[in-house]
Amino acid sequence: MASEAKYRIHNWKDYNRSLVKRGSITVWFSEDAINKWHAAPTGKHGRPSLYSDDAILTALMIRFVFHLPLRALEGFLVSLVSVMGLCLCTPSYTQVCWRAKALGKDLKRLTKRTITDLVIDSTGLKVYGEGEWKVRQHGYSKRRTWRKLHLAICPDSNEILFVKLTDNKTPDHKIYPQFLESAPKTVKRTYADGAYDRERCYRANFTHGASPIIPPQRNARYREDAPEHLQERNNALLEMIGLGGGEDGRRIWKKLKGYHRRSLAETGMYRFKILFGAGLKSRTFERQQVEADVKSRALNIMTNLGMPQSERVVI
Repeated sequence: MASEAKYRIHNWKDYNRSLVKRGSITVWFSEDAINKWHAAPTGKHGRPSLYSDDAILTALMIRFVFHLPLRALEGFLVSLVSVMGLCLCTPSYTQVCWRAKALGKDLKRLTKRTITDLVIDSTGLKVYGEGEWKVRQHGYSKRRTWRKLHLAICPDSNEILFVKLTDNKTPDHKIYPQFLESAPKTVKRTYADGAYDRERCYRANFTHGASPIIPPQRNARYREDAPEHLQERNNALLEMIGLGGGEDGRRIWKKLKGYHRRSLAETGMYRFKILFGAGLKSRTFERQQVEADVKSRALNIMTNLGMPQSERVVI
């Protein structure tokens, strides 16, 4: 019987301090946010906006980090400005709600860090439906609905680079090319599971110039007439055969390619749900996309405060 693998954290003191800082209001209401609180003049006709996009983004971050309803958020902001002694007015809950809709129109890069590897995966977020107890007792109902959250994560820094929210019928491999199109040219490798073993994904990698670390499906066959963008897939199949074929060949191939870095995406999704919940507060799809974006930005801030450094210990 194989020994159980455990992990030991070496920087527990620093990591524990970073966990405490996640609840600090000064993290979410920084000096930079204060300086950019009011909107700059645009020179266009009509009444200008009083609050900048950064102010609305800060308000939304505070809302989701501290799990506040919109009306409670307004009261929180008023009291926060008062306690900090700032000469700032704060947006009402209706202003935050309406301005939030316009923040998530484009696929934006969430970090400026130089990235060489990218891990891509997806998970589900509930929009409305029953809790676990009701499902266990009475089963699912027709009103149970959820969205699919697609994440592109840097395995080195654990930061989220891109986030995309879709309906639950959108296949994973349809969003994959969009991430590669927006990814910087410094990305040289992408990691994804067998759900992304599709021609459009390999074509996206070939166009971008990044190597796909994607295990072909178990029933995959070598293609003699494969186009150039599918040669990486053919090479993976030949390498698996050369390593013994079957499950053993796949297992060794994954280890040699570092495929298990892909699990960091699942870890990132776990952190996302633990900190912000497995559901969405917003009602409309546009605001749900903004909510996913804001939560991802907040998660990146928490990640930059400090992460555990651990090594595997076999007992």
